[in-house]
Amino acid sequence: MDSFVPLSSIILTALDRRASDIHIVRGVPVRLRIDGRLVNMDDHRLTPEDCENYARAISPNYEEIAEIGEQDLAFSLGNRVRCRVNLFRQQGCVSAAIRILNDHIPTISEIGLPQECERFTRFNQGIVLVTGETGSGKSTTLACLLDIINHRDTKHIITLEDPIEYIYECDKCTINQREVGQDTRSFSDGLSAILREDPDVILVGEMRQLETIETALLAAETGHLVFASLHTNSAADTIDRIVNVFPANQQPQIRLALSMSLQAVLCQELLPHRSGHGRVLATELMFVTPAVRNLIREGKTPQIANAIATSAAQGNHLMDNSLLELYGKGRISAETALSAAHDPDLLRRSVRI
Repeated sequence: MDSFVPLSSIILTALDRRASDIHIVRGVPVRLRIDGRLVNMDDHRLTPEDCENYARAISPNYEEIAEIGEQDLAFSLGNRVRCRVNLFRQQGCVSAAIRILNDHIPTISEIGLPQECERFTRFNQGIVLVTGETGSGKSTTLACLLDIINHRDTKHIITLEDPIEYIYECDKCTINQREVGQDTRSFSDGLSAILREDPDVILVGEMRQLETIETALLAAETGHLVFASLHTNSAADTIDRIVNVFPANQQPQIRLALSMSLQAVLCQELLPHRSGHGRVLATELMFVTPAVRNLIREGKTPQIANAIATSAAQGNHLMDNSLLELYGKGRISAETALSAAHDPDLLRRSVRI
């Protein structure tokens, strides 16, 4: 293929090939991320004009790119597929990173989550954190959890996202979905307003800034169930990331608030399947026990991993335990397990490599 391909054809090709992402960059072919790896869709090298035409087809406010340099938005191809898009300028030319969104909200079993995660949906208040690197499936996990609540309970759910990814159809719950930049100016402004909108369950798509974290903790303390995501790779790192956002003089207060309101942390990572086709979910799961609450309050996060390891009866497990189980079932290779391990030496002894 040696000519310009319509955007709709690119998206449908990506969908047919089960790609998770599309990359549009000047000077190289359109690239698809399939099972975590980037592959060329064809041989046509994109020109700056190609990239601009694609960006204009995606964004109704393309001119803003020239002023601010980047733009987040959701994009739909009719009723067939929805995408999350980031347009950005680099070296004077526009590029696009397009995430293909699943139109079906999967179940816990379909995702490969531990069945214990269903307990997240039964908390009446507090905060539940789903963490992992970009592309690890955090948004899908959060959608799955909210969908369980939607079909089981009669509650008011409000989501705050940038942009909106999964669209929920109200069943037993009333669901409002707010998009940053369109329905509210920022996560902190939107979250402050949500507290006045009679929510039972709140989803915060990003929890990075001090004001957002502070308001999310307040919401959890005042009788709401809050789901949020972070880019961290372990439960202990998650605690430290939240606390370290705040000035040193506020950190003892934040540790106390977190120790009282945190209910659970799920860390996840998508790994290549041993067969070379598809990916497998590895997880670290921490339900907050009284021992963990004490460690958070006292600032002893290095001891959290040991607390998780010794509380398996509560459903807790470390990432390395998940990797070992996946390797034992033949779903990932030893090399993949070791590359993802938090303690490679211990895992190496366990798999006897």
